[in-house]
Amino acid sequence: YLSPNEIARLITELDRHPQKTSCDAIRFILFTGCRRGEALNARWDQFNSDLNVWTKPAATTKQRRLHRVPVSLEVTNLLSSRKNRSSSPFVFSSSGDRPLTDIKKTWASVTNAANIENARIHDLRHTFASIAVSNGQSLAIIGAMLGHTQHQTTMRYAHLYDTTLADAANAVSKAITSPTG
Repeated sequence: YLSPNEIARLITELDRHPQKTSCDAIRFILFTGCRRGEALNARWDQFNSDLNVWTKPAATTKQRRLHRVPVSLEVTNLLSSRKNRSSSPFVFSSSGDRPLTDIKKTWASVTNAANIENARIHDLRHTFASIAVSNGQSLAIIGAMLGHTQHQTTMRYAHLYDTTLADAANAVSKAITSPTG
């Protein structure tokens, strides 16, 4: 998963890169924690009219179950911006109203420019889960957002950042040394 500093550098490079559609797809993956294929095959008809709930059909999910998930305001704004410029049924389309099929070149370019080594696009899914758990979200909520059916799967995705662990250690130390215990 990416560190907060790496995330900031990645976003800076996404803003600079000329391939806006693939950069928006990468941003979408970062802000939703979805799989690459789910993002690239996302269709406008999968979103509600306010663009704040994404309902992924069972045929498009790894678990083969319908997955309905609210999205952040950041994602809604990204979708609104794209929808105003699109006539394609796909959120991230290439030429000819087809879905974008590959973002590997853009990913390689932005991670190289951001000086992020050995990162895979799928690491953005782990990053999403790690940020969520580090900000106090439960594994049940994170699993629901990612569409996991098994608690153990979510546990493999949600890594705590060092600052979160250090804050917890300091809170325990403070409780131990405090006169009120």
